[in-house]
Amino acid sequence: MQKTLTRVSAAALASMLMAATAMAAGGDKSAAHNHGHDHGHQMTEAEKKIYQGYFEDAQVKPRPLTDWEGDWQSVYPYLLNGSLDGVMAEKAAHGDKTAAEYRAYYEIGYKTDVNRIVITPDSVTFYKEGKPTKGTYVSDGQEILTYKKGNRGVRYIFKKTAGDEAAPQFIQFSDHTIEPTKAGHYHLYWGNDRKALLDEVTNWPTYYPFMMDGADIVKEMAAH
Repeated sequence: MQKTLTRVSAAALASMLMAATAMAAGGDKSAAHNHGHDHGHQMTEAEKKIYQGYFEDAQVKPRPLTDWEGDWQSVYPYLLNGSLDGVMAEKAAHGDKTAAEYRAYYEIGYKTDVNRIVITPDSVTFYKEGKPTKGTYVSDGQEILTYKKGNRGVRYIFKKTAGDEAAPQFIQFSDHTIEPTKAGHYHLYWGNDRKALLDEVTNWPTYYPFMMDGADIVKEMAAH
């Protein structure tokens, strides 16, 4: 199913900087992290095209929850503490907004009070102020969204089948990838109304591996 949405898009960087997220969950970070994703990977032209949202329906494939398995942190605190100021400046150098305007845009996009997420093959645990809320999730398909600009995106949707009452009924992943691939970061939407989540295009909490620090995240953004 396709859906036409109105979306305010961040200007594309020459290097295709990726929307990122920040974390306040605490804990030690290490630049020497290893979670199965090559952070130095430079995208091919075909990958860049998909990343920008240009692909055919037939290219879209189902994905398992294991694509996002791991321990993840929000990048929102890194935006607030200035760690991403250089990223905002780079966007301003190639885009149509000032660095301050980009920061304001991402403050809305990244904003979240869920600072850490732990994903297993069948469960998702959300940490808010250090307190966990856990649910068991199964695939509920995917939706192709068409944006005002003409590019498109895919939401991979999972629905809760068991777990804490406070855990959201639906979660939707978006990571600029349209086939089974281990995620290096992702945007996540969650709530109890599947359709309403599909309409949300201004707030997209973004998560990177828990072991990454601010410098790691900036490097990963620059690689995209």
